Amino acid sequence: MAGSTLPLFPLSISPLFYLGHCIDPFCASPPSFSTVPSADQVLVPETLLKKQATQAATAAQTSAAKAEARKAKIAKRRDIFARAAKYNKEYAAAERNEIRLRRQAKANGNFYVPAQPKLVFVVRIRGINNIAPKPRKVLQLLRLLQINNGVFVRLNKATSQMLQLVEPYVTYGEPNMKTIRELIYKRGYGKVNGQRIPLHDNSVIEAALGKYNIVCIEDLIHEIATVGPHFKEANNFLWTFKLSNPNGGWNERKFKHFILGGDAGDREHFINNLVQSMN
Repeated sequence: MAGSTLPLFPLSISPLFYLGHCIDPFCASPPSFSTVPSADQVLVPETLLKKQATQAATAAQTSAAKAEARKAKIAKRRDIFARAAKYNKEYAAAERNEIRLRRQAKANGNFYVPAQPKLVFVVRIRGINNIAPKPRKVLQLLRLLQINNGVFVRLNKATSQMLQLVEPYVTYGEPNMKTIRELIYKRGYGKVNGQRIPLHDNSVIEAALGKYNIVCIEDLIHEIATVGPHFKEANNFLWTFKLSNPNGGWNERKFKHFILGGDAGDREHFINNLVQSMN
């Protein structure tokens, strides 16, 4: 037609599309010829891929190790509880047997003589002044270097003679199970690489005494109380107990023998009262 002009855009393309952008506000579909790459088309650097793979493998290994450690911890805790229950049964059976023997002897009109103690707890009650060289050396061998220090000692001929030499400077007696347990739980320290380490975890005991089948604090108490086959190793692992002055103080003349009104020498089972007042 005369005077007609050609359209500025091809008939197949809407004038609302221009340079790949839809300017129609009601247009829902993007143009098919967009130049922006999609997420699938972006190439990830090889170093980043390797890093992500390494991190994923490390996370999997860490998670597996944590799960195994948790299983081992649960199994070890069950074993420790089983050991403690077995020891408690053993202590109760020994106590009942002692009572039975006393009753049997009384019923037969006899006297029951208990066995000689195998273990004593020794406490130093005197300082460093005016001590002869031989008793001083014995106190060093017993690891009683300071006043109010305490150690467990296995009684035999040699240690009995040593205690006789230092009797004016120490007091000792046979501890019961309550005293042994309270001492180790409250004031127990271990010797690890020459250092005084508190017994805050069973792993400290297992690392030092695990080769002797002593893996927890109940094993340590049992070995000390029963004077077991590895008493020497268990006792050497325990640091010297550092006790306080007894509640109410010492006797007026504590360097006299215990039976004379003092504090020195053998006091048999009365050592439990002293240790509980010093602990």
